[in-house]
Amino acid sequence: MNIDTSTYTFTNKGSLGRNALIAGILFLVVSAAGWFMDSAQFFQSYLMAYVFWLTMAFGGLFFTLASHLFGAEWNVVMRRFTEAAMYSFPLLAVFFIPIIFGMHDLYHWTHHEVVESDPVLLAKAGYLNSTFFIIRAVFYFAVWYFLSRKLYKMSLLQDTQPDDKLIHKMRKFSAPGMIVFALTLTFSSFDWLMSLEPHWFSTIYGLYVYAGSFLAILSLIILIGLNLRKKGILKDEFTVEHYHDLAKLIFSFIIFWGYMGYSQYFLIWYANIPEETVWYLQRWENNWNYITMLLVIGHFVFPFVGLLLRSSKRNFGWLKFMAIWILVMHVFDMIWLVKPTFSGLAFSWMDLSLLIGIGGLFIWQYLNNLTGHPLIPVGERRLQASIKFKV
Repeated sequence: MNIDTSTYTFTNKGSLGRNALIAGILFLVVSAAGWFMDSAQFFQSYLMAYVFWLTMAFGGLFFTLASHLFGAEWNVVMRRFTEAAMYSFPLLAVFFIPIIFGMHDLYHWTHHEVVESDPVLLAKAGYLNSTFFIIRAVFYFAVWYFLSRKLYKMSLLQDTQPDDKLIHKMRKFSAPGMIVFALTLTFSSFDWLMSLEPHWFSTIYGLYVYAGSFLAILSLIILIGLNLRKKGILKDEFTVEHYHDLAKLIFSFIIFWGYMGYSQYFLIWYANIPEETVWYLQRWENNWNYITMLLVIGHFVFPFVGLLLRSSKRNFGWLKFMAIWILVMHVFDMIWLVKPTFSGLAFSWMDLSLLIGIGGLFIWQYLNNLTGHPLIPVGERRLQASIKFKV
């Protein structure tokens, strides 16, 4: 990768994007064979892998909205990193199509005979039905695409037509945009994940998914930023001060993620109502207790201790390790949300192949977005203040 430092545009985009595309296509082709061998397992693995990469786009859109809404200066220099993620929604919309075809394997409320014999599902049939499920999915993606496209276009326009009015427009747009995003993320997580077990529900569920999404995009920003830094790109603009603040955000949201998970568990444990406790029982029996404890220790305790010190937040090698670690834990978090519904603790080769397959195309799209325009918002008035930011 090479970049023109006067315009921050890429003169050579490197081979990472192309390699990711090739790997993605190859692993998707291999995974397609799994669909013929075991379609039920294919769709379970597909949903888990899909939601993992979808949360990257969720995190990117939230970070962008929040940055504009709060008028933040420190992260202006990394705005394109989050915009590249949020502008992947069209690709993710295409990847949602197999879930529609797999609804019968994933969601037992799509079986009419089951609904007719179950009073709870019958009462929810007005909401949980295949037609309305698809209509809502189309609506969600339309909203996410509209929000991301509008913000991305204004941000790119700022490169060629610097104007403070654009800053105010993006801020005004982000206020209602944040509300709409929060609602659509919440209801999509209800639809695509929580409805795997339609007898169980939690009003904290959307916040839990959101917390994981934000941790995922923060980790991705660190990994992409450090990879560019290794190549001598943005070394003087994306400084240790920015990485320090990203690490502080990760530390904060590790606590928030743990708080959401514990709050949900504690209220259900305290009430001790059988129809509520069954969700956690499934994630403790049949050896799922190993993954549950892995998340407690690996997703909360270890990164909490690992990022507690100031020095740990400013060590590039350690930050890279922690970012990779958190993403791996995020994979297990998605596994924990999806797979206990269907079976005991067992992994399929399709879990990995689909994760790499969808991820390869996502990373390809992400890098195309990132390298297709100036790497930093060169027309943004607050850019120099962001570059000179000190913790």
